[in-house]
Amino acid sequence: MQAVILAAGEGTRMRPLTYTKPKVMLPVANKPILQHVVENLIGAGVDEVILVVGYREERVREHLGEEFSGVRIRYVRQRKQLGTAHALLSAEHLLEDRFVMLNGDAIVFEDDLKNLLREEMAIAVREVENPQDFGVVTVEDGVVREIIEKPEVPKSNLINAGIYVFKKEIVDYLRRTPLSVRGEYEITDSITMAVQDGVEFKAVRIERWIDVGYPWDMLRANEILLSEIERDIRGEVEEGAVIKGNVVIGEGSVVMAGSYIVGPVIIGRNCRIGPNCYIRPYTSIGDNCHVGNAVEIKNSIIMSNTKIPHLNYIGDSVIGENCNFGAGTKIANLRLDEGEITVNVKGKPVNTGRKKFGAAVGDNVKTGINASINVGSLIGNDVFIGPGAVAAGFIQPHSRVF
Repeated sequence: MQAVILAAGEGTRMRPLTYTKPKVMLPVANKPILQHVVENLIGAGVDEVILVVGYREERVREHLGEEFSGVRIRYVRQRKQLGTAHALLSAEHLLEDRFVMLNGDAIVFEDDLKNLLREEMAIAVREVENPQDFGVVTVEDGVVREIIEKPEVPKSNLINAGIYVFKKEIVDYLRRTPLSVRGEYEITDSITMAVQDGVEFKAVRIERWIDVGYPWDMLRANEILLSEIERDIRGEVEEGAVIKGNVVIGEGSVVMAGSYIVGPVIIGRNCRIGPNCYIRPYTSIGDNCHVGNAVEIKNSIIMSNTKIPHLNYIGDSVIGENCNFGAGTKIANLRLDEGEITVNVKGKPVNTGRKKFGAAVGDNVKTGINASINVGSLIGNDVFIGPGAVAAGFIQPHSRVF
């Protein structure tokens, strides 16, 4: 079985994290989102993967290569991101008679994929509480009758999860797909034309699906994936360190005396942890990181090569690669009134739906001693935050905050 994964987009809603890497390469549970997708496809029986790439594609190619876990990986460049139908059409010359297509930034699991792949032509659907934010699917007798994008008054709570089983005949509809009001060629319009011609798509309900739309969604995805890990300690744990629950510690890592780690937690390779730090549940720490004395990290994602060495607090945050936090730097994660946290995305306020969210910090950010970062902050890559400074809101890449 062949899989086509759409991985060409930047993911502008994920800024500032996507200024330096494509959205699909952002890590949850210490693996890029795209790797989770590929591994689950392989587990479901896929034996070839076509990746439609574009924005910062070199990060994808370097990570997955030409073969991954014994499965061939092939690449197609979508030079302009003109929609999902356009993306699939760019891979037309590689398509087999039947294949599965999905997005590289939403995680679906093996069991659901296996159920989907049993059908000749199918669309994955899922019941959600906020269908108005998605494409709503109308189903009759198990067959898809209609897909309406973001309707004001949804006819049901069933949404299109963006995972499809197609026969190659879909290509004829791709070629005829008109430009949408959003200025894109959309696969849902192609499907609508096929349905109107009598082509049947089975609606297959999926039980688990993680859609990562905004930086704070990475924390929810991280929590779900970490809840399934098992204890695996390959690094060194010094006497006097406490490891409780399901904790993964990579090769070459050292957990020094006085460290207190409560799982589920993943720590990558060649990290220095401690002495005398507290790592709380649902935290993932990448490779070559340093978490030092009197540091507390809670429910956060720390990417590789980042240093949080002394007297720091990081709560409910996503921290990029190669960051360095000066002594006493702290990130707030709770409003004083304990209300839900709103952040500034593309100049507009967006409610995270979370009462606890600290910050999303891009790559190569450095802070001075006693710097403070307020709740709901989005900090671009290569920002300097000076000693004693307070950072808040959206901070553009390469800024200086003093």
